[in-house]
Amino acid sequence: MKKLFSKQRIFMASGAISVLLLAACGNSDSSEVAEEPKTAWDEIQEQGSMKVATSGTLLATSFHDAETDELTGFEVEVVRELGKRLDLDIEFTELGFDEMLTSVSTGQIDMAANDIEITEDRKDNFSFSTPIKYSYGTAVVRKDDLSGIKTLEDIKGKKAAGVSTSIYMEIARSYGAEEVTYDNASNEVYLRDVSIGRTDVILNDYYLSTFGVAAFPELNITIHPDIKYSPSKVGLVMNKDNKELAENVDRVLKEMLDDGTISEISAEFFAGADVSQKPDVE
Repeated sequence: MKKLFSKQRIFMASGAISVLLLAACGNSDSSEVAEEPKTAWDEIQEQGSMKVATSGTLLATSFHDAETDELTGFEVEVVRELGKRLDLDIEFTELGFDEMLTSVSTGQIDMAANDIEITEDRKDNFSFSTPIKYSYGTAVVRKDDLSGIKTLEDIKGKKAAGVSTSIYMEIARSYGAEEVTYDNASNEVYLRDVSIGRTDVILNDYYLSTFGVAAFPELNITIHPDIKYSPSKVGLVMNKDNKELAENVDRVLKEMLDDGTISEISAEFFAGADVSQKPDVE
């Protein structure tokens, strides 16, 4: 009986030690805090850089300087200043309009900056910054005969140049224009085609159109004097899931709007005009 009792005591003691060891292991595991997964904003900060898509072909928001070939323009310089204030390097990638939106959607690019109008449909798929530019639509036509166009209704059957998925091509299409599209072509190509009659009209943003026409005075083109439509607002485009990036971008853009930085950049590229203010157009 004594031997059996001893064996029982040994068994109970060893069992108690096992329980203590298990409890100790359990306490050790529970004290470790699981790391939260990194967000896209965390990764941007760790890398110290942000990838931004732009066309490099759109006067005056994203283009190459004729003398230095440096990428510049209204939105290019706004984004550069934004990067400085966020303490991030900016890596520009030049893409066509559709490709840049796809790249933002898939997370290959953090932001797109290319005079992209804020619309309800696009807000369903992307996150937009606070507006940095307000404008309205106009029409570039031939100077000598206004391309035979008096009102928007007259573009029916006319050849309208532009990007197939742009807001302005949608408007041209709705009025019955014949669509002529290009693959990330320069402003000069678009404007010269109107001048020589290959196309008849370009529906586009007023400020961009004014800058483009002024850049090529030798061409037979002008801004239509009577066509004004669709007040618009433009923002920087981000992935809808990257909420922290959008919050930080908006915070800094508000600073830049309040301190006049965006107004100064606008004046540099739009002949003194302040595109950050809403125009008086219905």
